[in-house]
Amino acid sequence: MGVFQQPVKEMKIMTDIASQMTEMGRQARRASAVLARTSTDVKNRALIAMADALVRSGDRLIRENEKDLAHARDLGLSPAMIDRLTLTEATIAGIAQGLAEVAALPDPVGKVTSMWRRPNGLLVGRMRIPLGVIGIIYESRPNVTADAAALCLKSGNAVILRGGSEAIHSNLAIARTLQDVLLDLALPETAIQVVPITDREAVYELLQLEEFIDVIIPRGGEELIRAVVRDSKIPVIKHYKGVCHVFIDEGANLDMAVRICMNAKTQRPGVCNAMETLLVHEGVAGAFLPLAAGKLREAGVVIRGCEKTRTILPEAEAAAEEDWYREYLDLILAVRVVRDLDEAIAHIEKYGSLHTEAIVTENYGRAQRFLQEVNSSTVLVNASTRFSDGFELGLGAEIGISTTKLHAFGPMGLEELTTTKFIVYGNGQVRT
Repeated sequence: MGVFQQPVKEMKIMTDIASQMTEMGRQARRASAVLARTSTDVKNRALIAMADALVRSGDRLIRENEKDLAHARDLGLSPAMIDRLTLTEATIAGIAQGLAEVAALPDPVGKVTSMWRRPNGLLVGRMRIPLGVIGIIYESRPNVTADAAALCLKSGNAVILRGGSEAIHSNLAIARTLQDVLLDLALPETAIQVVPITDREAVYELLQLEEFIDVIIPRGGEELIRAVVRDSKIPVIKHYKGVCHVFIDEGANLDMAVRICMNAKTQRPGVCNAMETLLVHEGVAGAFLPLAAGKLREAGVVIRGCEKTRTILPEAEAAAEEDWYREYLDLILAVRVVRDLDEAIAHIEKYGSLHTEAIVTENYGRAQRFLQEVNSSTVLVNASTRFSDGFELGLGAEIGISTTKLHAFGPMGLEELTTTKFIVYGNGQVRT
């Protein structure tokens, strides 16, 4: 009997976690029905009240955050990770401002996107409706808890949030503040829930709740996202990585090209829309690469180049095949000299991640070909890849970036947290 004792104990723990996650899913589904019929005015009042409540609760949030920070230091997390985890009066004010900005955005729910008349007189249209229940799995940043909750609330969706264990106290404290506002406005507090269990088994059980959750959105590194996709029974909106390219075309304005490359690579090298590979037309490589390389080296960028690149820049490291697939998230840049636009597009098709690509060109025809033939979620002409961002593109706040084409592609704002249903007006028509 002793041989079976430990497995039985483990099964009981798993069952308890499974039961708790199932109940959270059930409560979220009930709450989603209420949110779907909640007016824009009530949702906006809730968001403004949440922003005020976060500021008023600043001292408590910082105290809870200190527990996470102490644990993070004990674990030896990097200074960058600890910085992302830290809540201060200024960051809380920024989070509150973000909620107020979401309140000011147009409400997509109920919007009729198109109408047409059929020969039989039926008037057919499409109306935006919430997705229902959204599960979000993310790492580190406590601000995601408030940002994601606000976007889901405004778009009429209930949300179950599962942050990293390193931020558990901060996330629960933020969620409690938001839930109190929901209760004050007679809205279900279970419209916003944070998974209180740090055991990874909770993530697995969350991903099995296809009866209650409509979509999963993971935010984090490639390892996290691949694990979510592997285990989920629920559709996943994702992007694995951002291998973003800038192509410098023949005849490009070289000063513009250098400015764009510097911004795309060095402004924030650790984000998914930073340039990782630079492609240069062979007709301009001799003039452009020394000019760009000097500026990049001054910024601390290490260049890994193809053979043609190293002929022009002998100091560049040799690029290996795996470098073309790499998302460095660092001051490292892969550089390749290509024959023409066709070879640039072929390179992006083979090595890209469907995230973001840019062309720098003065040629309208080649710009249009690049826009039409490059199959990534954001394609730019004469602008930095860093503009692949919901706020920068005018969507307001962003829930994440999708490199899958069902049902959203690219930065996801409020509208991407809804779907459409058909609506039909008739006056007695029957089908024959």
